[in-house]
Amino acid sequence: MKRIFDKTTILSTVIILLPIIPALIFYNQIPEVVAIHFNAKGVADGWASRAFAVFALPSLLAALNIFVQFMLLSDPKRDIHSKLFLLGRWSLAPISIIANTVTLLIALSIKIAIETIIPLAVAILFLIIGNYLPKSKQNYTIGIRIPWTLASEDNWNKTHRLAGWVWTIGSLILIITIIVGLPALIIFIVIISLMSIIPIVYSYIYYQREEESKNKS
Repeated sequence: MKRIFDKTTILSTVIILLPIIPALIFYNQIPEVVAIHFNAKGVADGWASRAFAVFALPSLLAALNIFVQFMLLSDPKRDIHSKLFLLGRWSLAPISIIANTVTLLIALSIKIAIETIIPLAVAILFLIIGNYLPKSKQNYTIGIRIPWTLASEDNWNKTHRLAGWVWTIGSLILIITIIVGLPALIIFIVIISLMSIIPIVYSYIYYQREEESKNKS
């Protein structure tokens, strides 16, 4: 437990909870019912009480953050010097700041292009992950963790090298799509599907080739 609740866990959790402070300052100005979910066009389609939006949302992310820290730090193959490992440990902090700030601003009737901000933030996150995927070492918590990559370090390395290119190119397409104003939802679905499927298919094909090579020898 002492190892899990280190400086990074404590600091990231505190940052995740920070949006509660401005929400408390403007608490009386926030409506009793707050929009907390929006469709692809930025129209609210999910609501919650003011107290839930102010306290529960950051608290749920804080609890999730502690769970993520536990999983990462308990991984017997963890590489604490890996940029992807560090990214995983800090990933929920900016998500909390952005999501909860946007929720508060909209609750205060401040116009926010949420249909652009959130997808753009996601695309940038994917771009950063794509940059570090080829450098990740075999582990049980971060990366493309499928049977074939976990069974072979060579398969892991080659699959993640390809995935790095796929995720980087896919993310750039998404970013351009959002900036230009094209129908992002359809392109998002297609690109994210390809970003998931291509590395998995490649890993399986590589595994089959490895097996055929072993059988021949």
